[in-house]
Amino acid sequence: MPLYDKPLEELVVYNPPLTKEADFDAFWEETLAASAQEPLDPQVEEVDYPAVGVHVYRVSYKGWQGARIRAWYLVPEGEGPFPALVQYHGYGGSKLGAHQYLGWALQGYVVMAVDVRGQSGESDDPARYPGGHIRGWMTMGVMDPNEYYYRGVYVDCVRALDFVSSRPEVNSAKIGILGGSQGGGLTLAVAALDTRLAVAMPEMPYLCHFKRAVEMAVQGPYLEIADYIKRWPDRAEQVWRTLSYFDNMNLAPRILCPVLMSVGLQDDVCPPSTVFAVYNKITAPKKLQVYPFHRHESVDAHWEEKLRWAHYFLKGIGRIEL
Repeated sequence: MPLYDKPLEELVVYNPPLTKEADFDAFWEETLAASAQEPLDPQVEEVDYPAVGVHVYRVSYKGWQGARIRAWYLVPEGEGPFPALVQYHGYGGSKLGAHQYLGWALQGYVVMAVDVRGQSGESDDPARYPGGHIRGWMTMGVMDPNEYYYRGVYVDCVRALDFVSSRPEVNSAKIGILGGSQGGGLTLAVAALDTRLAVAMPEMPYLCHFKRAVEMAVQGPYLEIADYIKRWPDRAEQVWRTLSYFDNMNLAPRILCPVLMSVGLQDDVCPPSTVFAVYNKITAPKKLQVYPFHRHESVDAHWEEKLRWAHYFLKGIGRIEL
């Protein structure tokens, strides 16, 4: 596949203006304050899982407006407290099986893998979204930022930090987050909305620079927004206004923790320019791994870099290059 976005020399300096509304910060302060008033109501159940050296649990907690958010929770054997990693999954997916996280747990990390509300995992979504929407989740409630689907998702993902930081086996000063695609976008959003993090590692992130993404994407869920505007062209201005509150380009300047990102220059789901637009707004210590010939996919070579960053920022061992 030929390069279809900007050339790399333009991407590294791509820095479009923010699109946030005047009440952007107030919106998130009020949202998080309202969330903080709701009890977490954590529930923990150990699973008889055939893993040596790791305890596996099914856990749940209350998310935004009463949603029950469910997750895997893996704890290494031995004496803690341990550093922790919270992982978010891709669009329409789920946390999958607990075996996905054994590698991290056997490296000495508590791992929490969260199911996003209403997608194909076990978390429910009791919210009602007025006004109709296109298939999928991208346009649910999109005519009002207070009703938009991702308001609940972002809060649910922040509240996962409430869960892990309250656990006695976790070193609450050493918490990291990670995920790819939608999970990468959620990693960025949580890093922007919460200051408890020691490191964030989003891969090929989604939910970035929405206007550019919809214009450039060849496939994938950004096209849901295009289809919605195609169906209701008179709603376009309000759609972009709502999305601006959830755009990681607007959230990025709030990020304080170190960030390791990745981008595939042939990614036609999350176009490279949308990733660079966010990366170039981050003022915290950061590194972007560029993969020239990868599309929207997991990069095996990136695992080593994630391990180095987790060990360095969460365990204080090894070294990294910024």
